[in-house]
Amino acid sequence: MNDNLANNSQFARELWRRLESIHAVTYFAPETGEGAQALGARGFWRTYFGFRAAPLGACSAGAASAAFFGFAPSMISRAIPSIWGLASPDEFLAVRGAAAAAALRRIAGDTIDALLNDTWAMDVLGHAARNGTAGGLPLYLANRNLVLPDDPIAALWQTATTLREQRGDGHVAAWTARGFAPIDVAVLFVAAGGTSRAVLQPNRGWSDDEWVEASTRLSKRGLLDDDGIGAAGRDLVAEVELATDTLAWAPFAAIGVTDQRRLLDALTPVGRAIAQSGTIPLINPMGVRLIDQP
Repeated sequence: MNDNLANNSQFARELWRRLESIHAVTYFAPETGEGAQALGARGFWRTYFGFRAAPLGACSAGAASAAFFGFAPSMISRAIPSIWGLASPDEFLAVRGAAAAAALRRIAGDTIDALLNDTWAMDVLGHAARNGTAGGLPLYLANRNLVLPDDPIAALWQTATTLREQRGDGHVAAWTARGFAPIDVAVLFVAAGGTSRAVLQPNRGWSDDEWVEASTRLSKRGLLDDDGIGAAGRDLVAEVELATDTLAWAPFAAIGVTDQRRLLDALTPVGRAIAQSGTIPLINPMGVRLIDQP
């Protein structure tokens, strides 16, 4: 791996920390629950699936399972497609954008205004969101095709979400190309220290039997051992993370290292405000390390 790619990979991961923080506000902030209840959707996960799947239209449980990848299909099917009987995808889209904007305005106020006033940073983010490779990236393309809201904060949230889903889709593509099932990836993620099993397993809907079966399968492949993840497993995870970083960096290929740092610096105050608000749990299912988190 050459030095330039190493820098690009580091940039992609640091960018994800910031974009994921902005994106995830809509799932954890109280404004989201209130908006979902107004649509008739109750409970964290029905709200989550309704909001996140809405760009795909009134999709089936199978389509959502394929796009979301990490969730047990049985968990998704408890919300989709029945959620579309409560409100249309367009209604979910309108509410999720408004709720995210209200939460960010409350949490990050002045830092959001400063970012919106940084026309260079906003142009770079907007250009990247519009110009990623769309083939095989369903959530990215579905979000990219949405009309940006008139509210500039809602538009910023949507741009961050589009780029976040571009990275997520690339991550799924990297794992599926190597022949791994969603539960395999969940077990490896925990074994590699991405988050704890106590956090991830119930938040992705996998049963104990499914978890044990996947662990046994991965052990037979030489990826896990008695102490947890083995050397081959760590190498595999690192390989997939690098592939994910490479795909996530591609829309930003036109900017050099100096401008990469400039963009991260522009996003850092918002990420820090979100982290300090306590809105997103420090130990979270996404495995994202919040700004200033050791």
